Amino acid sequence: MKTLIHLIEFGLARILLFLFDTLPYRFNCSVSKGAANLWWWVDRKRQKVATNNIIRSGIETDPKKARQIAKRSIQNFSMMLVESLRSDEYLEGEDWQNHITLDIKPDVLEVLEDPERPLILAAGHFGNWEIAAHLVSRYKPVAGITRGMNNPYIEKLVKSRKGRYRFRPIPKHDNNAGRLIEELNQKNILALLFDQHAGKYGVMIDFFGHPAATFKTTAMLHLVTKAPLCYADCVRTGPMQFTVTTSHLIKQAPTGNKQDDIKAILTTMNEHLEHTIRKDPAQYLWAHRRWRD
Repeated sequence: MKTLIHLIEFGLARILLFLFDTLPYRFNCSVSKGAANLWWWVDRKRQKVATNNIIRSGIETDPKKARQIAKRSIQNFSMMLVESLRSDEYLEGEDWQNHITLDIKPDVLEVLEDPERPLILAAGHFGNWEIAAHLVSRYKPVAGITRGMNNPYIEKLVKSRKGRYRFRPIPKHDNNAGRLIEELNQKNILALLFDQHAGKYGVMIDFFGHPAATFKTTAMLHLVTKAPLCYADCVRTGPMQFTVTTSHLIKQAPTGNKQDDIKAILTTMNEHLEHTIRKDPAQYLWAHRRWRD
């Protein structure tokens, strides 16, 4: 019975993907926005989490305005899915620069263009992080940690689509430290999202003035492998229009205390993310329970 359900889900997924791939882009955007509005009213729990997070961050203290930002945040996430499904149509052709504006700092660009140097790309759930991964894969292969699907058929389908632009997904719950280091040893790009609740695996770092359990992986890989590290974001500026921005390379002079070094790096990354979010709060995924401790 479980296999049958998985096959039915897979069939529906294939139909939806076919429609998204063939129907006009703007029509898909309208459908996506409608689905986001429906989800907003159905999932009151996430609605409340997102609104409370915005208020707690200080971005907006008026509950009504905070709810408006939270709703637009859900719409942004649905748009991200449509854009990601159609990204090869716009970013693989000769006119890809008509859709992407680059603000890559010179020291980061030097690493990207050097086939003998890997790069750790740290990002948050802001704008369209999938587009950012697609863009940097023009320089060298990209690997990143992804959450596996419960349906193995859909999981295989997702991997095949991501692989179209040289992205290698690494399952989230694998013992993957060795795989992450292997990607860096192969001089590839390792793209990691660092802004979800890390629980016992993280360290407490201030995020908008409140301590939040933050994953140590990015900072530890940088310290252990000496691979260059930078922060990056991808802001939506219009229909299938984006600006990809990086920080300068993040450098931490060793203090002799590894925990202090990790905290210093993560603090810098959180500060970059906060600065990005303040420019357009609705493009951040507020529905995640960032503060749990």
